[in-house]
Amino acid sequence: MHKKEVNIIVAMAENNAIGKDNKLLWHLPNDLKFFKNTTMGCPIIMGRKTYESIGRLLPGRQNIIISRDKQYQIDGAAVCNSLAEAIDAAEAETVFVIGGGQIYTQALEENLISNIYITKVHTVITGDTFFPELDANNWQLIWEEKQQIDDKNKIAHTFQKFEKLT
Repeated sequence: MHKKEVNIIVAMAENNAIGKDNKLLWHLPNDLKFFKNTTMGCPIIMGRKTYESIGRLLPGRQNIIISRDKQYQIDGAAVCNSLAEAIDAAEAETVFVIGGGQIYTQALEENLISNIYITKVHTVITGDTFFPELDANNWQLIWEEKQQIDDKNKIAHTFQKFEKLT
C-alpha cells in the first residue's frame, strides 16, 4: 500500500496552549479561513473530544473520529479505535490530524507526520491542553506569513509550515 502523507494542523499560543475546557482559546477568523483552505478536500482525523468541541462534521472533508468506545458512532463520519486505523480509513493520499492534544502527541511520538501547519498565536494564555514541544533537530521551517491585528482578529498571529527532516 502507498504511504499516505500525514500532516498536523494546529493553532497554539506562545506557551503551546491549544485549548481549555474543550474549547478554543481565541476567535481568529484568519485562522479559521487558513484551516479551512488548508484542509479542504482532505480527510481530517480528530479525537472524540475535538469532534464534540466542534459540534458538527466539517463539510468538504472526510471526517474521521478516533474513540476508544467501540459503540461510538456519528452519522456521516468514519469512527476508528486507533490512529493507525484512522489513517488507513482515510480515502486520500494527504491527511490532516486536527487534534486534540493526545492525538497530536501520539502522531508525533509514532513518527507519522510529514508536515506541521502551525498558527502561532502571539499570546500566552491559560490552557489545559497543550501541543507537544517539537524537537528543533527534526523540523525545518519552510514558510511563514505574519498576520497583524485587525477589526476581526484581535491577536497577532503567524502561519507557519514545518517539514520533517529525513
